Amino acid sequence: MSKIRVLLVEDDLVWQQGLSAFLNAEPDIEVVAVAGTKEEALERFRSAGPDVVLMDINLSDNRLDGLEAAKEILRVEGRTTSVIMVTSLEEKGLVLQSFQSGAANFISKTSYRDIAQAIRDARANRSGIHPDAAASIRRELRLMALTPSERELYDLREQGLSKTQISGKLNKSVNTIKSQWKSIKQKLFDPN
Repeated sequence: MSKIRVLLVEDDLVWQQGLSAFLNAEPDIEVVAVAGTKEEALERFRSAGPDVVLMDINLSDNRLDGLEAAKEILRVEGRTTSVIMVTSLEEKGLVLQSFQSGAANFISKTSYRDIAQAIRDARANRSGIHPDAAASIRRELRLMALTPSERELYDLREQGLSKTQISGKLNKSVNTIKSQWKSIKQKLFDPN
């Protein structure tokens, strides 16, 4: 049985070396190439022909260029590969952005021990959603019930703004904000 060929895209040398050693210790996985930038990732993807790409979301200066690299890799014709996003970032929106970019899975670096199984699952086309991503996905699915106006209000409340502050920011009366918040609570928090 041939090994699963992995391209590791990670700009931090410590993580590059650690993850490479960790994955190469697995009997069925081989890190065939390592890249530290979006450009290197695209070049190494074309030359190495990996089955799975482990992609750090942030490759340089907090630009989220790993998401862009994932999109470009998945657009390469004639190649079937899976991309697993790996990051230490904790922003909830990144989970959704990762899946919108075509990722098969999303794993926090703190869960690095789960990466080998995620690679196996991705290669076998049975990628589940890792627990690191599941809560954000469930949250976003629930929030889809909100209208754009309600979602804007909800996001402002999540940022810690009061009803009065939101009223000023959205140019709506406090009573309108209260009414919308009641509707949001019914949609999100009432079981019926």
